[in-house]
Amino acid sequence: MDQNNQSSATEFLLLGLSERPEQQPLLFGIFLAMYLVTMLGNLLIILAIGSDPHLHTPMYFLANLSLADAGFSSTMVPKMLVNIQTHSQTISCGGCLAQMHLFMTFWALDDFLLRGMAYDCYVAICRPLLYSTLMSPFVCVLLLASCWVLTKLAALLHILLMAKLAFCADNTIHHFFCDVIPLLQLSCSDTSINQVTLFAVGSMILTGPLSLIILSHTHIISSILRVPSASGRQKGFSTCGSHLTVVFLFYGMATGVYLCPPSSHSGGEYRHCTDTDVEPLHLQPQE
Repeated sequence: MDQNNQSSATEFLLLGLSERPEQQPLLFGIFLAMYLVTMLGNLLIILAIGSDPHLHTPMYFLANLSLADAGFSSTMVPKMLVNIQTHSQTISCGGCLAQMHLFMTFWALDDFLLRGMAYDCYVAICRPLLYSTLMSPFVCVLLLASCWVLTKLAALLHILLMAKLAFCADNTIHHFFCDVIPLLQLSCSDTSINQVTLFAVGSMILTGPLSLIILSHTHIISSILRVPSASGRQKGFSTCGSHLTVVFLFYGMATGVYLCPPSSHSGGEYRHCTDTDVEPLHLQPQE
């Protein structure tokens, strides 16, 4: 195997958002500003919740959601900024797998935390007298621990399956970070197991919590409509309105990306290597 194929086995090329040199400074400035604002906002939320003991219990999920959002952004943006600044598009396959693992962990964590926040909202509005029991610190910690464990296991499953695939010498990822679908499009191996797993796990992660969120908010809206005063109904809708907006945005984008087959995405035509293609290369982390 020649040196070019050896290089392809240990690193990938991230094309980024644009290959035009004149657009790189603009992209660098925009994403740097967005990243700093995101990190500062989430840090302030976490500090505000941590500094006030009265906010600890009701804001458990919000603090972890801010932590997940900060981790989600830190998984992708810093690497992209470094690539723009150094004019390098390479990422080692070990770094690619690590980035994919963290991305999927924080993405799934957002999903489960939204479910937890919906349950918290349901208890606060529909069962206010039982709130201190149903949302005690022990219950909150148990719910949060289950969110972290389930998301880690789901992400680890995809990484283990991805590490077994073989890739051709074309190591160009048509994306600005390592994601499951773009990597599946580069594989020369049979990816049917990966695709079925991606669809099955993605469906469970999306539809399971989403069903609970819809059920919770159905009871919430029903309870709010029974409130006699207009000011009470307005306060109730304002409590869950922002949460519903986040839910619609999150699930709308996630469903379009992860519940469609890889061949339907525009990152490149899905293909397998043939006898006339280059020799398949197994994904091997750099020594």
